[in-house]
Amino acid sequence: MYKYLRPLMFALDAETAHRATMYGLDVAHRSNFLHLAAKPPAELPTTAFGIRFPNPVGLAAGLDKNADHLDALGALGFGFVEVGTTTPRPQPGNDKPRMFRLPNHEAVINRLGFNNAGVDALVRNVQQSSYRGVLGINIGKNKDTPNEKAVDDYLFCLERIYAHASYITVNISSPNTQGLRDLQEEATLRRFIETLREAQERLGSQTGARKPMLLKIAPDLSETELDAIADVLLAAKVDGVICTNTTIDHAAVASDPHGNETGGLSGKPLFARSTAVLRGMRKRLGNDIGIIGVGGILDGGDAADKIDAGASLVQIYSGMVYRGPELIAECVNEIRRQREAAPNESGHAG
Repeated sequence: MYKYLRPLMFALDAETAHRATMYGLDVAHRSNFLHLAAKPPAELPTTAFGIRFPNPVGLAAGLDKNADHLDALGALGFGFVEVGTTTPRPQPGNDKPRMFRLPNHEAVINRLGFNNAGVDALVRNVQQSSYRGVLGINIGKNKDTPNEKAVDDYLFCLERIYAHASYITVNISSPNTQGLRDLQEEATLRRFIETLREAQERLGSQTGARKPMLLKIAPDLSETELDAIADVLLAAKVDGVICTNTTIDHAAVASDPHGNETGGLSGKPLFARSTAVLRGMRKRLGNDIGIIGVGGILDGGDAADKIDAGASLVQIYSGMVYRGPELIAECVNEIRRQREAAPNESGHAG
């Protein structure tokens, strides 16, 4: 069905098309027609971070920043849904236009800038939702919060979303909030993560339910920087890592009319870089820390390659723009075939 709607969506600018698509999904869900969008995937139970997922294919953060469309997205067959990035206070994000499709490269460039309605609005939407699947909530800082006070923003969000999340993702790798990626520097990251880990354990004790916390990292880090991040993750006993966010390297799309737009590049050109970071982090971390692989998954083979590189789970985002909901079941089926071909090698700890 999506292949017939895609030309209509691509006739609109990217951000308008996104809003129209989300509206259409909500209407289809309320009308009980959502099954026409794509056949739901079969069950493929996967355990990571101490959570049992019905299948290992999830939705990456960014598509539903405020959890406005959680019920409809959850009904598409994802094994888990991650919403956000959310910040303490509402903010409009960067000036429009700020999202661009690059169809010849099956890519997207965005510089949205954590546009969202604030963490309290996200919590209200989650509370009002009927979705009962695995829910990740991705947290960040407000644009005008200086880095030396950034941890306060993350703590503010963590306190408010903790009871409502299956797991929490700490996003310090978006290229669209100035200075945010500086938080990945080793000494800064160590203090930052230690503070959040203390809050995580405190909240776990207070609520009687310990929620896993994951760190989402950039694909544009040097080997030395990745070494340092791995050391911090292992020392702090962080539950997991998401490899990776979007890239600021646009060399692969330089010939495209939108190739020089400022922002993070996602989609097919990101696949090789993000998978290399994933593979490298798996070697550094061993099997004690779970990894979610995201970046450039456009077909089932891409998803299986992420698992082969060391991912416990995968997420898709730009692939939904180019392939639609049918991509979910295709990824699940390919990962299933991979498991059946090598049953003793599939899956990773964490």
